[in-house]
Amino acid sequence: MINRNDKRPIYDQLVEILRNKIENEMEANDRMLSERRICDEYGVSRTTVRLAMADLEHMGYIYKRHGKGTFVSALNQSSQNLMDSYSFTDHMKSQGKKPSTKVLSFEVVESTKYFSEKLGIKPGEKMIKIVRLRLADNIPMMIERTYLPLRQFIGLTKEKVIEKPLYEIFKEDYGEIIKVADEEFSAGIISDQEAELLDVPLDSACLKLLRTTYNDDNIVIEFTLSVARSDKFVYKIRHIK
Repeated sequence: MINRNDKRPIYDQLVEILRNKIENEMEANDRMLSERRICDEYGVSRTTVRLAMADLEHMGYIYKRHGKGTFVSALNQSSQNLMDSYSFTDHMKSQGKKPSTKVLSFEVVESTKYFSEKLGIKPGEKMIKIVRLRLADNIPMMIERTYLPLRQFIGLTKEKVIEKPLYEIFKEDYGEIIKVADEEFSAGIISDQEAELLDVPLDSACLKLLRTTYNDDNIVIEFTLSVARSDKFVYKIRHIK
């Protein structure tokens, strides 16, 4: 409960109380207590509640859906650590979740200057473009736009990508052994189309990811642009002196 003799601001105490409640009593996607109920239960003002809820949202413990309310995010449980592995499928399985993928499009196109530079091929050379929606336990998590040099993956089909994970295809069907994957990330605002696919409110925050994958000959075999839900993903980075 709120301790009026505590020197900390009341809203700081409320943040701690609500955070503990989320971590110990609630599940991801549970509806959060209403502002009025929090006011009544803890004897605090509506302004204090709003300050505390804003902090919890910034910390990633809750998220809002326009017209539907406020809900508990997955950050307090088992958020995706994008530094652990560049395999979405393997990471979801390690968390006890069931990964699945919807292949939204598969086409062979000519590379622009930008993508030719990223893939190490000539401008106009053919490349494969794959757009996939990645899900865990049927919850949309990420949209991936993957570009592959066609010359490295002759014969690859949409049916094959639907059948098994892309990195398994690399290894088992083409003998491509991944040596390293460089990844960059930045914050952004999700587009209307992406919001619909990921089932999040319009103008939601998101993580934008850029991954370049090299084989054991140090040749680029994949360039992927991804958009991930900010309420389901967190980056963890360790700095070592």
